[in-house]
Amino acid sequence: MINYPLSIIHYPLPRDFVQVSSEKSNNKRLQLLLFINKRPGSQEEIQAIHKCLSNLKTDYPFEFNVIDVGEQPYMAEHFKLIATPALLKINPEPRQTLTGTNLVAKLEYWWPRWQRSLAESIYDDNSQFESQPVISDQLPANSINCAAELMEMSDEIFRLKREKEQLQAQLKFKDRIITMLAHDLRNPLTALSLALETLESTQKMGKSESVKSSGNFAQRLIKQARYQVQVIDRMIADILERPIGKSTKLQLEPDKLDLGALCLEIKREFRDRLKSKKLQLRTDIPNDLPLVYADRERIRQVIVNLLDNAIKYTPKEGEIQIIILDRTTQKVQVTVCDSGLGIPKENRDRIFEDSFRLKRDKSKEGYGIGLALCRRIISSHYGKIWVDSSPNNGSCFHFTLPVYR
Repeated sequence: MINYPLSIIHYPLPRDFVQVSSEKSNNKRLQLLLFINKRPGSQEEIQAIHKCLSNLKTDYPFEFNVIDVGEQPYMAEHFKLIATPALLKINPEPRQTLTGTNLVAKLEYWWPRWQRSLAESIYDDNSQFESQPVISDQLPANSINCAAELMEMSDEIFRLKREKEQLQAQLKFKDRIITMLAHDLRNPLTALSLALETLESTQKMGKSESVKSSGNFAQRLIKQARYQVQVIDRMIADILERPIGKSTKLQLEPDKLDLGALCLEIKREFRDRLKSKKLQLRTDIPNDLPLVYADRERIRQVIVNLLDNAIKYTPKEGEIQIIILDRTTQKVQVTVCDSGLGIPKENRDRIFEDSFRLKRDKSKEGYGIGLALCRRIISSHYGKIWVDSSPNNGSCFHFTLPVYR
């Protein structure tokens, strides 16, 4: 097996050769690069070209370099090679590439022409050198090693820049996830606060109310508060357990899920908020609805976000709907509709983008990341989420989930 990452052979001038000596003329020499790989027969190819170069008649010095593309692929990329073996003449200009199986015969054919080209280049430059510098993109005679190191450094710089961009993207993603989870913490915290305030008011009601009925009501409030604490704990765990790796996928714990029961449970939790605005929440949920395969808490986040938005944008005494359809044997569709102002047509695709908010909502509370989180959750379940809306006729948000099998 050959191992020639870069071997250099200098062929000197004949003793009887007399030429004007200067730094410029010393740099004027024929430069050849032989690109090979570690296939069988490569060593024989190198030896054949070595022997050919030793026997060829030369009036000028030349430099011969052997480069293993497996060891220095950046050199092959720099010279835009598509096959090996390949023999390159890189100096004098123009650059020329010889490829194929019989490189020795091609070298013997082109050698006299290259010698004449070099002679013309030397004699043309000698008269102009001292008065006018020559700028060329050719590699100097003794700079192949230096060029290889520079190209290797360039590849390393490129790799480090890519890694930096990936790290910045990961940090940006983590910041976005934390913001989203912080946004979602507000809903269970509000519900927990309402439950505790109601419980406190119940304790102050005195003896005018039935002790039994007051005790049952208090137990329901305590149960509700305990559940909301569990929801908050899950969200905090999401922040703390966020993986450090490159993956930006949400962590899911899918299982069979009764969507109808989940929607009715959420409806009960929003009862006080609906009552405060005198809103009607109508549900249309089939009794024979199939189970879906999804992460219960993640889907809960989606429905809560959509219902929270519907309450926010529906005017007092308006109507909200939750509709579930068994569309096919493979998908179930959930729809949450409000009776608000609707979404302008030009913004319907953008509302699912991170931090996007409609101009009319700039003064309202929120970060504009709830719908972006919904899209990420539904996409992670291999579902689809979209919106239908028309001015002054409200909006309907739809999403699909796979049926449990």
